[in-house]
Amino acid sequence: MGAPAFAEVHPPKAIRTTGGNSPLIMKSDQNIVLIGMPGSGKSTVGVILAKQASCGFLDTDVLIQVSEDRSLQQILDTEGHLALRHIEERILLTVDLENHVIATGGSAAYSDAAMRHLGCNGVIVFLDTALTTLEARIHNFSTRGIAKRPDQSFDDLFQERLLLYNRYADLTIPCDGLGQEEIAGRILDAV
Repeated sequence: MGAPAFAEVHPPKAIRTTGGNSPLIMKSDQNIVLIGMPGSGKSTVGVILAKQASCGFLDTDVLIQVSEDRSLQQILDTEGHLALRHIEERILLTVDLENHVIATGGSAAYSDAAMRHLGCNGVIVFLDTALTTLEARIHNFSTRGIAKRPDQSFDDLFQERLLLYNRYADLTIPCDGLGQEEIAGRILDAV
């Protein structure tokens, strides 16, 4: 007898988190809204996805910075994390687009009103990335413009936000071990 054969275990390509087993049907004018932690690849994957889907792209962190004429970190340094979340909510509630990929800031999910607004004309996709992967990608934690309590660790922030991302996601893409183009392809296949 030889060694026992083991089946390789692969994570699912995508997990539908709303609608049970029914297919996720996306209208042609709908948006794809990316949510997830800082470092999960929302902006980079978003650009690739927009090119693959032949649609527009919006990075809401950039929209906030242009609107406020300062960086996210400058807002945090002068007004604090709650002020940044309020500014983000106000800006997100003004987004009125069709046929776009929208990369949100990591803290967008703190606003129920903003998430409901974005979900009215969009499929919300959570880029689910392991904490260890995020920690390996983010080296400027204290200067990146992350809306968190001053005493909050990245691990605590991750645990807190994970609940929110899972609450609002229509679709979850397990991202660990995947390249950015592969993630974009999985999103397109799933929507």
